[in-house]
This record gives sequence, C-alpha cells and structure tokens, in this order.
Amino acid sequence: MELRVLRYFIEVAREQNITAAAKRLYITQSTLSKQIMELECELGKPLLVRGKRKTTLTEDGMFLYRRAQEIVDLADKTESAFQAADEEITGDIAIGCGETQGMRAIIGIMKQLNEFHPNIRFHLYSGNDEDVSERLDKGLVDFGLFVGNTNLEKYDYIKLPDSDIWGVLMKRDCPLAEHPTVKPADLADIPLLCSRQALQSNELSGWLGYDFAKLNILSTHNLVYNAALMVKAGMGCLLTIDHIVGAHDPDLTFRPLEPSMKADLCFAWKKYQVFSKAAEKFLSLLQKSI
Repeated sequence: MELRVLRYFIEVAREQNITAAAKRLYITQSTLSKQIMELECELGKPLLVRGKRKTTLTEDGMFLYRRAQEIVDLADKTESAFQAADEEITGDIAIGCGETQGMRAIIGIMKQLNEFHPNIRFHLYSGNDEDVSERLDKGLVDFGLFVGNTNLEKYDYIKLPDSDIWGVLMKRDCPLAEHPTVKPADLADIPLLCSRQALQSNELSGWLGYDFAKLNILSTHNLVYNAALMVKAGMGCLLTIDHIVGAHDPDLTFRPLEPSMKADLCFAWKKYQVFSKAAEKFLSLLQKSI
C-alpha cells in the first residue's frame, strides 16, 4: 500500500463521493477510481459500496479507514520531526490526555515552550486511559497523561504533584446534596453514571467495600461531558473527579467521597523512545518544573 493511495482513500471516505474527493485532491475522477480499485485488488476485499449519489464504506473499508488515518498521522508526524531546522526548534508535539485539571500544569509548560519556540505546534487527543495508552503504544502521541490507578510498567513517567479528588456530581435538589460528603452506603439505591475505567478500578472497589454489581449503574461512558448533561436532565448522579465538569452550572453541585479518595496524575512516555527535538525540549522543561 502506498501512502499516497491511503490519502486518496481517506478523502473518498470523508466525502462519500468519488467525484467530490477527486476535486479536493486535484486529480481526475477516473484516476481516483482506478487507484481505489487497484487498492481493493491489492487487499482482496471490496472497500466501497458505490451508489449513484453516495459512496459508503464496507466493513473492511471502515477497518482500513481507521488504520489509514493512524498510518498517515504517524507518517506526517515523522516527516515533521525530520524537517525541523537545527537552528530553530520546530515540529509537532502530540499529547494524549484524560479529563483532569492536571492538564493546567502541562498547558503551563506548553505556553512556556511556545514563548521561546513559536513554531512548535501542539496536538491534544482527549480520551480515557485506554484511549491514551493505545495512542501511546502506536506512536501516535509523544506523551500521555494518565489519571488514577493505571498500570504504567511499560512506560517511563513523572508523577505530577497535583492529584484529583473523587466524588459525586449531582443536581442541587438531590437528597445527597444535603450532606458535605458521600459515603459508600449513600450510593446503594441511586442511579449512577460511571466511567468504564472507574468500574474496572480496584481502587474504587476497595473504597466501596462491596461489589460494584450491587450498584444501580444506569450508564457508562469514556468522557464525562455528556454524562454531566444526563445529570442535569435528572437521570442520576455522576461518579467522577472534581473540577472537570459542572463547576459553573448553577443546577449542579459536587460532593467528595468519604473516606477521601485521590487520583494520582502521571505524565508518561514509551520506554527507550527517541524524541523529536521539540518533544525532548518539552520533557526537559517539565522535568525542571517538577
């Protein structure tokens, strides 16, 4: 597979129309159609369902689309690193990050680096720890910020001085809001919204003192914003960390867990990783600040 053809395929998938994709690529429709058909022959699988007005992806086409995006992204990132001039640090720094106020410290380093090297570009990819770990393992990000109890054996990392506090986000008229904290027994009969990562956390299971299966888990999620909208709609309470959602919403309030439980923040990278000059400078500044 040629990188150029993968770029062609990505454009067809996005436009859902070969004619429109050809115009954006500044090539003829016949040339693009031929390239895609040759790609299908090479892989031995049909990738597109060609309709009169709309072109959609087959199941194999969807798989290739996801992989092609990763391949092209990694190729662009590698090329950018080699194009950085010796006299000036340029290039891209990609960071995978969980939703946490701990990003404030990382953003502070980004700002400091940008002031000295304004041609460095930053790319943030938000997700849960599983998403961040997958991107880090594939080389799609240089660094990953992990929240809470995560296995970091395959990474080098820095433990940030800040930590997050676990608690429950709820509507202000919720009966739990009458108390300053939330205890394990308080959650027994309440519809809960919980991240999939938290459900798998031994740390939270230990705090609860009984099986998570006994809780009324109404919904799971990987990112918290939409779950907060469900809380606002009165569907349940959200088990989450503080300061990342709902802080300025007059209808919502947060109560910490009792006993208190903190989530450590770790900034990690692959062991034996060879950094670009931009990423190396970023890590150096972070280490000095810590």
